[in-house]
Amino acid sequence: MQVHTAQLPGAETSADRVIVTPDAVIVLDGASAFLPVDVEPGTYAETLGRDIAAELHQAAGRPIADAVAEAIRRTTEKLDLRPGASPSSTVAILRARPGAADLYVLGDSPIHYGIGHRQHSLADDRLSTVATPEREHYLAQLRAGHGYDDAHHAALVQLQRAQQQARNAEGGYWIAETDPAAAHHALTTTVDRDMIEWAVLATDGAADLIEHAGHRWHHIAQHDGAQLAALLARIHEWEDTSDPDGRHLPRAKRHDDKTIAALASI
Repeated sequence: MQVHTAQLPGAETSADRVIVTPDAVIVLDGASAFLPVDVEPGTYAETLGRDIAAELHQAAGRPIADAVAEAIRRTTEKLDLRPGASPSSTVAILRARPGAADLYVLGDSPIHYGIGHRQHSLADDRLSTVATPEREHYLAQLRAGHGYDDAHHAALVQLQRAQQQARNAEGGYWIAETDPAAAHHALTTTVDRDMIEWAVLATDGAADLIEHAGHRWHHIAQHDGAQLAALLARIHEWEDTSDPDGRHLPRAKRHDDKTIAALASI
């Protein structure tokens, strides 16, 4: 696989992580915590990502969900985490193997892929279907021009409290936290190698802005690391100069962490 990556900011301050192995790309987005958690989201994402990579390496043919489940169990044990007081993280994985590519998405970090100009997406939008009143309240406040003030922060606290009630529960949404069973509720697909030429994995902080700007994913898949970094810098500048209050593209934070991995060939 030919893989190029970029992050903004760097891993030293970001809660995103990207891990590249000889046959897999793993992207994680440690969720911003507006309520107290036991460890930093970036620490959780880093530990979980490394454990997933180790599990996939030890048994190359095992289902990805089994590897993620075991990694959640090990991470919970290592960091001494408690349900409800643990940070959470999305997990997006592309694994290449002879004749096929396995795609796995748990949480809202999508994978876009295709061949030539033909594009497909594996995206998990279940988080956006819970805590609807709280979500609509903070979005409406941003659209009205109130920006990122104390009332906005308070609204996000209420949103996360409501989301916790639906986390890793039937009828709610599924995310990596402390329950290994969540790994088996991911969205997955296996694509024949002759039907997938390129892919892009991204955290929502990058993907949402890229979609908003109208960029084409098959073009981005051809970017090298410098081009990806320049793209992230441009969308960061757009947030600063064109939409600093989140009125045009309502979002939880003015600047979310941004991570992208582009595969021009698989």
